[in-house]
Amino acid sequence: MNKQLTDLQTRLAFQEDGIEELNRTVARQARELDELRHELEELRRQLRALTPSNIASEAEETPPPHF
Repeated sequence: MNKQLTDLQTRLAFQEDGIEELNRTVARQARELDELRHELEELRRQLRALTPSNIASEAEETPPPHF
């Protein structure tokens, strides 16, 4: 009985360590995800702020002479 109790306590200690490590990993990944979302939003803002291209759109182009 004492051996079983010691085994259970050992397993519990390892599980607690594993859970704590998983919590740290999830927290780190959440921070990284927040940083990536922020960077993506910044890139979107920069793309919206770009000046229009000097290249005419297909609708604005005159048709080629063979049409």
